[in-house]
Parts: sequence; C-alpha cells; structure tokens
Amino acid sequence: MLKQTKIVATVSDKRCDVDFMRDLFEAGMNVVRMNSAHLAQEGFDKIVAAVRAVSNRIGILMDTKGPEVRTTVCDEPIAFKTGDVLRIQGAPNQKTTKRIISVNYTNLTDDLKIGDVLLIDDGELEFKVIKKDANYLTIEALNDAVLGSRKSVNIPGVRISLPSLTEKDRANILYAIENKIDFIAHSFVRTRQDVLDIQKILDEHNSPIKIIAKIENQEGVDNIDEILKVAYGIMIARGDLGIEVPQEKIPGLQRVLIRKCIAAKKPVIVATQMLHSMINNPRPTRAEVTDVANAIYYRTDAIMLSGETAYGKFPVESVRMMSNIAREAEKTKLLENDIRVPFPDDDLDVTSFLAKQAVTSSTKLGVKAIVTDSYSGRTVRNLAAFRGKAPVLAICYKEETTRALSLSYGVWAKYQKENIDPMQYLLDALNKLLDKKMIERTDLVAYLSGSLGAGSGTSFLEINKVERILASSKFQTPVFEKNR
Repeated sequence: MLKQTKIVATVSDKRCDVDFMRDLFEAGMNVVRMNSAHLAQEGFDKIVAAVRAVSNRIGILMDTKGPEVRTTVCDEPIAFKTGDVLRIQGAPNQKTTKRIISVNYTNLTDDLKIGDVLLIDDGELEFKVIKKDANYLTIEALNDAVLGSRKSVNIPGVRISLPSLTEKDRANILYAIENKIDFIAHSFVRTRQDVLDIQKILDEHNSPIKIIAKIENQEGVDNIDEILKVAYGIMIARGDLGIEVPQEKIPGLQRVLIRKCIAAKKPVIVATQMLHSMINNPRPTRAEVTDVANAIYYRTDAIMLSGETAYGKFPVESVRMMSNIAREAEKTKLLENDIRVPFPDDDLDVTSFLAKQAVTSSTKLGVKAIVTDSYSGRTVRNLAAFRGKAPVLAICYKEETTRALSLSYGVWAKYQKENIDPMQYLLDALNKLLDKKMIERTDLVAYLSGSLGAGSGTSFLEINKVERILASSKFQTPVFEKNR
C-alpha cells in the first residue's frame, strides 16, 4: 500500500483488456468507473470481466444518467455566432437544426422565464431567453461555438422537474444487481428521495450495492445533510457543478462537502479534470498537480480520473502520476488541519470511540499499523474518517465488504473466507504486513475487534509490539487465501 488516498479511474469498453486493467491496478487504481452514458450491456460485460480477472479487491462503480437534459441529434455540427436569434423547444423526437434546438425535456418552456441562461455542451455554448411562448422559447447566442448531437444542457438556478431515474437507469441498476457491481453513482442528486429511489430497487432485490450521490447542482449542495443520511458516500462532480454554480465558488464548496462527509464518516470522491491536460500530454500542469494535492490536504478519501483514462493518450501514466502526487501530499499534510469528527450526542458509540483512540495511538505512541476484522465495514469507515498516519489492514468476512472499502482512505482490505479464530486473524495480518515490509517486528500495532464474534460490533482495542504478539502464540503460519 504505497498511498492512502484511493484512485477511481474511468474506463471505456474500447480499451479494457486484462493487461490494461492490470497496468492501471499496479499503477495505483482502486476503483473502476463505468459511465453508463457511453456504454451498453456488451461494454459493461467486457469491463467487468477484465476487472475481475485482475483482482477481487478492485471496486466497480457504475454511473446513472439521472435527471439530465440533453439536446437531440443533429445531422451535422451547427455553428452559432454571437447575437444569433433562434428557438429552443422541448421535443425529444425532433432533430436539432440551425433554426430550432430541440431537447429531451418536454417541460422546458414551463420551467424557464425571460432572462434565464442556458449553458449547452458543458458551457461551450451560452444562450439567453429573450421571449417566451407556449411551445418554445426564443433565445439569443452569447458566444461563438459549434453544437453537436446530444449535448448536455444546464440551466443554472432552475429546478428541472425530471424524474430521478430514467428507464435506461432502471435497466442498468438491474444489470448492476445481477452482476454484483459494488457502487452506483447516481447523477444529479437533488434530494434524499433521489437516493431512496435507487435504494428501493436495491432493497427489493436484497442487493448490498452502495449508492454514491453525485453532487452536481446547487440543490444537491443545499440538501447535502439529508442526502448524506441515506447515501453511502458522495462524489463532488465539479464539471456540472462548475456550470450550475459560479466557478469561483467550487473550491469553497469542495472543502465544505469534504468536511461534511468526514463528520458523517462517509467516503467522498473529488472528480473532474484533475489531470485533464494528460489526455494529450505526458505531464500535467503545475496547477493540476496542486489541485490534486489540495483535494488530499482537504482530506478527501478518493480522487478520480475521467477522460485521462477513458480515452486519453497516457492512461497508465495518469494513474501513476496521481499516485505519486498522493504519496507526496500525504507526507506533507499538516496534522493541525485535520477535521474534527464528532461523536453522536444521543448514543454511546463505542466503535467510533475506539477507532479514534486507535488512530490517536499512531500519533501519540508511534503505532505503525491498525488491524481489524470486519463484517459490515463500519469499524473500518470509522478508522478512515479520522485520517490517521498508520495504514489500516481490514480482514473482511465478505468479499463485497472488501470492495466497498476500496473508496475509504488509508484502508488495505483483504478477504478471508475461512472462519478462523480472531487471534489467528491478527497473527496472519501481522505476517502479511511484515511480508509487505509495512511494519517491522519491533513496531507497535493496534488491534480492534469484538469479543462476541463476527457482526457483534467492536468492543476492544489492544496495542502491543509485533514480536510479543507473535511470540505469544504457536500459530504463526499465514492462512490468507492468495488474492488474484
């Protein structure tokens, strides 16, 4: 485990063979992202098969499209000039032309008013509403640009009354359930209900898939507290968020959202254009390096690559560069900037208390590693929230728990299907850490576990020297199943 910050890499079905996936994994990738906007079932199949051929520890994340507005198809790219006056209408079955832009949202004219601004193709084209009629809006182009087919439409400050899930989303969720995908990242989450709409489907199929809420508009930001109560974690999707709200607000919002996730003990991903120049260049800009480092200084769990690995010229180099930046940022971050993680006022949270003491021991006592066995991952997520210096080795009873922790800061998760004595788990874990040269025999380690068996909760913390623990038992032979 060369870094503690996790890396999510977007992968296309055009480039997803086993050797490529292995190269990404060895460069530092922890989670593969599949963008459903650009994939059909055959593409999903290819990516999933390749990932699972490499390692059972790589998490797989699938995006939904969510309540997204897009233009319809056009016969050829259309050039607009500043001052052009044209119409826009909600007509999903009509082609877009030079005279009339059609979009897939039928209630467009109801929701907008004169003076509203529309941003198309990630803000490349900007239009202003100058007249409103029953079936269409008259708009004026505010810049020169070219419009292609099926481009995104953002309307800052306007709530779009589209349903949370499309039919394609529902089909993809069922695919995810059937194929045991680990995470669903739901696009354009506005309220807790958007998350619950997916959770209802998962519950109906008894699926353990975790939901990541993508925060991409002001409404999602405003409702973040209620969203965090029902989501497994969040993704700060800075692309659409930077169009929906003024761009100068993004750094501040990013910092606030990360802080809220840490307080809630939920994983958080920072995404979009982190090493964007590496799509075409072998080296990032200094501003991009600083951006990645700052996300880590802000205490994010994970950072994400999009076009850099999906279709860029230097995908493996992008992951390796991000890993290098992460390692250096983790060395140089300041402890005094750590975010306080509160304890519940209305509950005696033993797990959170013991997790904090285990992490504190890495600073106060020089503990070099924390070991815990995990059924649900709750104890491990508590440890991750405190952002300690010592790595956490989580021995997981379930394979899906291993992958669910692939988004949690500082966690090295291992699946062990053998139901053995807890002391044997600890001994095997220590041997694994020694083998990886992450600890030495004279080091102190912390061990968190429960005295009532798997799933009963964490109830004790032990801190001791590695050599003393190993010497105290005759059972010193590792029994870990060798991971692929």
